[in-house]
Amino acid sequence: MITNLYFVRHAHSIYTPDELERPLSDRGKEDAFSITEKLMQENIDYVISSPYKRAIQTVDGIARYIGLNIVINEDFKERTLSLLPVGDFNKAITKVWSNPDFTFDGGESNKKAQQRGVKATMQVLDEYKGKNVVIGTHGNLMVLIMNYFDKKYDFHFWEKLAMPDIYRLSFYENQLIEVRRIDENNTNSLNTGYTIYRPIEINNEEKK
Repeated sequence: MITNLYFVRHAHSIYTPDELERPLSDRGKEDAFSITEKLMQENIDYVISSPYKRAIQTVDGIARYIGLNIVINEDFKERTLSLLPVGDFNKAITKVWSNPDFTFDGGESNKKAQQRGVKATMQVLDEYKGKNVVIGTHGNLMVLIMNYFDKKYDFHFWEKLAMPDIYRLSFYENQLIEVRRIDENNTNSLNTGYTIYRPIEINNEEKK
């Protein structure tokens, strides 16, 4: 049975110190509409989101389209880099990606954040078998989850992500079999295309 998880990195937001309530910018709202249009072609069954407002707003359109409420999952929130603002974000994010066990005070290591995200992903796979599920989340956590299944999704891959962005991860049971970027306009050629991991035989019943 194939389950498709559509990981959606949120659209551009207005910076505020309040991580939870940071809203989309005007540009982000326009891009969120584009995300909805793309996902309308994917026969989505359910929509899950991080509790952060910018993630919820990015996937709200597709939830409205299919007529279901968004399921909030705390474990898809962005990784906590540090309790206090860091002086140089680029330097700090490079540091945590170079050492998966490193943490700033009050923050999450790559390893800890990845464990949280993968656990949530596995729970979604168990609960929504055979469904097409949108997951509104954040760039760093999304790539950490992808990195668990394939190490090629690394810091450099994260650097090339668009905002917003959509990646469909297809699973046979809990085995990743394909990753595909959803972008009909091919606007980010650096991260385009798809990867098929292993050919498997699937009978007609399992395709349903």
